[in-house]
Amino acid sequence: MRPVHRPWSPLRALGAAFVAIVFALPLVFMISGSLRPPGLPPPSSPQLVPDPLGVGSYGRAFDLVDLGRYTVNSLVVVALVVPLTVVVASWAGFAIARLGGRSAALLVAVSIAALMVPTTALIVPRFTLYRVLGVTDTWVPLVAPALLGTSPLFVLLYAVAFRRLPRDLYDACALEALGPFATWRRVAMPVVAPVTAAVAVLAFVVSWGSALEPLVYLFDPALYTLPLGLRSLAVLDRSDYPVFLAGCVVATAPVLLAFLVAQRWLPITRRGAEWLAR
Repeated sequence: MRPVHRPWSPLRALGAAFVAIVFALPLVFMISGSLRPPGLPPPSSPQLVPDPLGVGSYGRAFDLVDLGRYTVNSLVVVALVVPLTVVVASWAGFAIARLGGRSAALLVAVSIAALMVPTTALIVPRFTLYRVLGVTDTWVPLVAPALLGTSPLFVLLYAVAFRRLPRDLYDACALEALGPFATWRRVAMPVVAPVTAAVAVLAFVVSWGSALEPLVYLFDPALYTLPLGLRSLAVLDRSDYPVFLAGCVVATAPVLLAFLVAQRWLPITRRGAEWLAR
């Protein structure tokens, strides 16, 4: 499996540079703004390197809000959500891929229909259910969606990936007397490792950045996640932009780190490119 070497194109390079700049500039200005002393208003013109330069806003942010505890809480929730999402979504996707025919088409249609349902429409019935079960003001409502794969999109991604595997591969597993679970664990999942990496990163981002669910289900400040900490930071001092941006940097850094770590499982290879082009 060798990397794909495409001829250099100025137009492609220009397009890639434009996209990189568009996505990188907000991060650069966020970090730059967080390095301004606390209490200063936004500069009249964009500054890549603030003057004066300091890290006092970070200390001020941690003094105002217990960002350390909220970060740990978010990490615990994510550590539960991501593995559950990968396992459940891959099981469901594998089942859809192996069904075939009208049953698979029906399940795909149901998954697409579920994607069209807005999350806000499910808040009231979910809150009622969790309150009846007595699990509000716990992390259970934040982790429970992972037991359904978090999002139908993840199930569909796995279903498409498993369906693209050669039929001969499944026939060989049957000849070796491998059951569905063994085929999923020992053969199918290792082959679709890039899809698993993508689903894991997406589940991480969805869970890490979720602010609505913690706001609805959590009442004890000791259980708050990082998005609620940022909300508290914004409410305490609406005009102290450097302090708020420092909190945003703390919240953004784990997401960037997760994306960078996942890059090793997302190689662009000749075989992978041909597989995606089929």
